[in-house]
Parts: sequence; C-alpha cells; structure tokens
Amino acid sequence: MQLPCYSIIILHCKSTTKAKSFCNNFGERGERALKENYQRQTDEALASLGPARPKLLLQVCCGPCGSYVLEYLTRFFDVTVLYYNPNTQPEAEYEKRGEWLREVLAHYPEVKLLDCAYDGAAFDEIATGLESEPEGGARCTRCFELRLRETARRAAAEGFAWFCTTLSVSPYKDAERLNRIGSALAAEYGVKWLPADFKKRGGYQRSIELSRQWGLYRQEYCGCLFSLEQSGK
Repeated sequence: MQLPCYSIIILHCKSTTKAKSFCNNFGERGERALKENYQRQTDEALASLGPARPKLLLQVCCGPCGSYVLEYLTRFFDVTVLYYNPNTQPEAEYEKRGEWLREVLAHYPEVKLLDCAYDGAAFDEIATGLESEPEGGARCTRCFELRLRETARRAAAEGFAWFCTTLSVSPYKDAERLNRIGSALAAEYGVKWLPADFKKRGGYQRSIELSRQWGLYRQEYCGCLFSLEQSGK
C-alpha cells in the first residue's frame, strides 16, 4: 500500500502506573445515577471558542474512528493526532492500524501526527490481575485512563489548550466513563478536556460512510487480545 508523505514525529510515549488508584474513583463500569448530555456540552464548549482556533491534541485509536471525528473537529480546532494505543495487539496489528490512520490523514493535510513507538508493556502492566474481566469492565477503565493520561500529559507538555479522544464515536464505548476520566485528568494536568459523545447526531454512521468511501480497513475487535478472544473472531 502506497502511503502519503507528510511530517511524522516519532515519540517514545511512557506510561504511568497511577491507574489502580485513579480508576477506582470511577467504578468498574463508570456508572453514574444520572446521564450527562455530552453532545450539549460539546456544543457549549465549541460556542465558547469564538473565532479562535485553539490547539487540540486528539488521541485516535484507528482510521475509521478518526475519519468522522476529524471531519467534525477540524472546523473548530488546530488538531494534532496522537496515535498512542499500547492496548493494540499484536504489534503487527498496531502498525497496520497506524498505516490506515495515515490514509485517513491524507484527507486532512492540515492535521499533524504524533506517532508513538509501540509500548505493549504499558498495557500489560495495567491489565495484570484483570485478565478475566469481561470486555467493558475494570480492565477497559484502566486502558482508557492509560491512553488519556498520556494524551493529557503530552498536551500539557507541548502547549495544547485542549485534549480529547475519538473513542466515544464507537457504540461499544462508554462515553460517560471516558468523559469522567478526561475531566479528572484535565484538572490534574491543567489542560481543557473537550467533553464529547461523538457517536451522537449520526457520528458513528458517518464514520461508516467515510470508511466505505475511502476503502478503509475496519478491524473486528477493539485492540487487546482479550477483546479478540471475546469477539469470537
């Protein structure tokens, strides 16, 4: 596959080991008594920007999820993509998804890419002791926190005003939990979190449309081998 050429910054992204204590604050599935309207919160955040186009660091898990979210956010932000997904296994799958993400970014030439070196050991560390957890349980909470913490850390270190993730575009991902983790990390690192539930208002369907239009590879499992086993693929 011929890949488009543009600047890629190779970073070695280090993980932290704060997941256990941090994620205990959210419960195994991040339940809350009342559901938040995150799309409304997105609208309010975007309205507050005015004519400015602040810098946003967007953690992207794969090309299909990035397709629609980038279409949406590039209207409001100067977006840089962070490809940091140590949960993706095996490493060859991580590289494959990264290649297809580059195919998506060819449609958004103004978007920069921070491409992290593969760090599967970071995921293995936070998953230890949670191997028997069901998909969507405590292991996933720690995985979300691992990826969003690195995004918040890099955003703070490199002068981004905002950070966010594409993960909520998937109907299989808990937007409530993602936003609570993101908000807590925003307070910790001093960078604004963009609240979002990108699957709303037809976002997930638009990602499917763009994936078909651009001929993207759509993986059949989330990323880790646990999710592959539970998918039955």
